[in-house]
Amino acid sequence: MAPNVEKTIEELEAMSISPFGEARSTVEHERPLSDEEVRKMNDYFLATMYLCLGMIYLKDNPLLTEPLALKHVKSRLLGHWGSDAGQSFTYIHMNRLIKKYDIDAIFISGPGHGAPAVLSNSYLEGVYSEVYPDKSEDVEGMRRFFKQFSFPGGIGSHATPETPGSLHEGGELGYSISHAFGTVFDHPDLISVTMVGDGEAETGPLATSWHSTKFLNPITDGAVLPVLHLNGYKINNPTVLARISHRELQALFVGYGWTPYFVEGSDLPSMHQAMASTMEKCVTEIRAYQKQARESGKAFRPRWPMIVLRTPKGWTGPRKIGGHYSEGFWRAHQVPIPDIAANPEKLKLLEDWMRSYQPEKLFDKSGALIPELKELAPTGVRRMSANPVANGGILRRKLHMPDFREYATHIEKGGVRNVGSMALFATMLRDIVKKNPNHFRVFGPDETESNKLGAIYDAGKKVWMGEYFAEDEDGGNLAFAGRVMEMLSEHTCEGWLEGYILSGRHGFLNSYEPFIHIIDSMVNQHCKWLEKCLEVEWRVKVASLNILLTATVWRQDHNGFTHQDPGFLDVVANKSPEVVRIYLPPDANCLLSVTDHCLRSANYVNVIVADKQDHLQYLNMDEAIAHCTKGLGIWEWASNDKGEEPDVVMASCGDVPTHESLAATALLREHLPQLKIRFVNVVDLFKLIPEKEHPHGLSDREYRAIFTEDKPVIFNFHSYPWLIHRLTYKRKGQNNLHVRGYKEKGNIDTPLELAIRNETDRFSLAIDAIDRLPVLGNKGAAAREALLNEQIKARNFAFHEGIDPKELTAWTWPY
Repeated sequence: MAPNVEKTIEELEAMSISPFGEARSTVEHERPLSDEEVRKMNDYFLATMYLCLGMIYLKDNPLLTEPLALKHVKSRLLGHWGSDAGQSFTYIHMNRLIKKYDIDAIFISGPGHGAPAVLSNSYLEGVYSEVYPDKSEDVEGMRRFFKQFSFPGGIGSHATPETPGSLHEGGELGYSISHAFGTVFDHPDLISVTMVGDGEAETGPLATSWHSTKFLNPITDGAVLPVLHLNGYKINNPTVLARISHRELQALFVGYGWTPYFVEGSDLPSMHQAMASTMEKCVTEIRAYQKQARESGKAFRPRWPMIVLRTPKGWTGPRKIGGHYSEGFWRAHQVPIPDIAANPEKLKLLEDWMRSYQPEKLFDKSGALIPELKELAPTGVRRMSANPVANGGILRRKLHMPDFREYATHIEKGGVRNVGSMALFATMLRDIVKKNPNHFRVFGPDETESNKLGAIYDAGKKVWMGEYFAEDEDGGNLAFAGRVMEMLSEHTCEGWLEGYILSGRHGFLNSYEPFIHIIDSMVNQHCKWLEKCLEVEWRVKVASLNILLTATVWRQDHNGFTHQDPGFLDVVANKSPEVVRIYLPPDANCLLSVTDHCLRSANYVNVIVADKQDHLQYLNMDEAIAHCTKGLGIWEWASNDKGEEPDVVMASCGDVPTHESLAATALLREHLPQLKIRFVNVVDLFKLIPEKEHPHGLSDREYRAIFTEDKPVIFNFHSYPWLIHRLTYKRKGQNNLHVRGYKEKGNIDTPLELAIRNETDRFSLAIDAIDRLPVLGNKGAAAREALLNEQIKARNFAFHEGIDPKELTAWTWPY
């Protein structure tokens, strides 16, 4: 084998950026493949292309053993053809290297709508038939395999959970690289081959995720081999990266910290040679970097290799259809030959196209791939579609959890002692990190310290593979090997975490509440993935995705209106009740109990909302465990209605709202001591939903026992008030439920003044109760007037002094 020849930037720039022609590549070898190897690999490639077309078009006559007729074609044609060839081409070349070097690898399809590529390879590897025996490797199995694709009762056109080897659907573009890096953290032998569509590469999440190499430790982690697939077009437009010069494209990725290797062209024999050379160079470079780091024990940041693969969109299809460009143009993106039923000429064109792959030479009479091609694929779990990493529940082991009760804060009386719930919780999180050094990480966008979780650093520092300054020793908490992953991109952090848990590990994301909306759509997609996995019997449950929201709306008074948005709960509440949970612990002991439960759970998205500032504490640990187990309950110590009918129910959900509700309750008891008041706190938000609608929901009988059916309920909620009405709309007595919450009113305020703006403060709540108590008649007028005066006084004090009155901020429960 001849030595490598590296082309200069000038030579690369002089090359055409057209996807057509003889192969052009950065790495050149003297024919690394024999003519026989090229022939076999090309035949295998053509077999996958035949299967891709069959999935899109056929419901019968899978091997064209009779002339193609309209009755053999699906009535509704769905699917994506354009990216299939490049993906399958890459997959096949990785198979060669898996066999040669015994590589542990998975394949991540960024343009996951190009599912025919990965499905066809799974089928030819034999994995698909093992998982779905009715899709056997014969004519009838192939017919079923074709018909089910994008067909009612079948499978979707993306790399969905039904797809063996997939842990990334790719329906929403932008997350392939961050997911890939999540899979290789703490998987030192894994290579995640990741196809990045050039349309996908235009998204913000994808653009930030190229920086993931700054967090990859070559000693403890595996490697990601990205293949940027420049097929030139999106649905109807050119792609940006396919229309810039080599010099600019190479400079872009060198600037990101990668070493890009180009493979470009459409001539199949020469492209096979070029891809074989390039992928082998990339794999051997990866292994050399890892060997260097592991043998020396010194971590460093290599310029990891990546591939820029430029091929025509819809490669191997007709160059023109009906006088219009198809191969190499946007028309190849989805179904290249539409309207077959209306045009017999198009039916003939499809038949000629499919027969050009010569299926009779690729498959035997029974419908199985011929043996000389079958042997090209790896075997066992080395087949990428059979790798257990992509069914991560198989690899998941339970976390070694400390006893959360040991971190309890001592409570003699509720509502009189201030404690920093988050700082206390951080000590438990520190010990979880310590006890699980290889399969638990904490993720967050530059906020771990800000969120009072700095105790974690005693067990695991922040991973940092970039340059170091002397100042970093003074509280930087940076390390080559660490357990905390921080980058100021919520998209990348969320993608890392999803990839990490989908490949069998556990994790935890902490974020400022107002900016978690940045990943609304990512969480949506993950919820959909989990829900669909519940319908796929061979999918093993993975660890839950746990999100802690802090720096919450009611303590963003100093940052102003832009930092005040608790609406992520609405987003999560929209998802399937089978996969989402929302918890709002009112104090530190409840936070410990809730988090222990969440970290032990599987196949959920758990959202925990807890502020990071010091707050009043209410329940001792035994009381907290009972309260969190129930999900909501009456706080007897804050009520005075025991054994009697309450006049009013004061309810709360969230730490700050609970504080204000308790203060309102105390004011009512002070001014109107004859009132019987029941105090209710909600931890598990979904307890409010009827039991028929959610697994956690209360029965009507249980709900009535807490909230009554005919008494006014003044409910102080952490988030937007209409969410509570949405959750309880079927409940009897709904007309008596009066919810207060954030109403999109804010500025640079004091905490109490922000609450007053939104009518969640103690004065507004107490006045609201008085206004809704028919039993009072007009007896509450004096109390109402006094409360209103106190509210005005507090607000004026804030405007003049810039802080809230001390007698209000230092308030404790008086009874």
